[in-house]
Amino acid sequence: QVQLVESGGGLVQAGGSLRLSCVLSGRTFSSYAMGWFRQAPGKEREFVAAIDWRGGMASRRYADSVKDRFTISRDNAKNTVYLQMNSPKPDDTAVYYCAADQSWGVVTTAKEYDYWGQGAQVTVSS
Repeated sequence: QVQLVESGGGLVQAGGSLRLSCVLSGRTFSSYAMGWFRQAPGKEREFVAAIDWRGGMASRRYADSVKDRFTISRDNAKNTVYLQMNSPKPDDTAVYYCAADQSWGVVTTAKEYDYWGQGAQVTVSS
């Protein structure tokens, strides 16, 4: 019933910009948190950014590695969450996954999320 689809991935040069989108379709919740995670080959999945159901400035969290470079936002009318990647680095290369959880607050732990997208590859060249 619930499906999350990422888009916007691809190849980008270091110092450029890229915007990922994730659309939640099918059965939706009136209140749900969403987040972005990433996984590089041979590495564990790691937290990138998260946002609560309202999406205000105070309701967003970032990993230290991406803070001040990435921005998470959402448009509930479109059931979409975004990840704006500015000044990406080669170390940002990974498969990026969006996730959704029926929750009112910010969720930063992967195990708490119930729904996941299939991932979008982001490759940053130097």
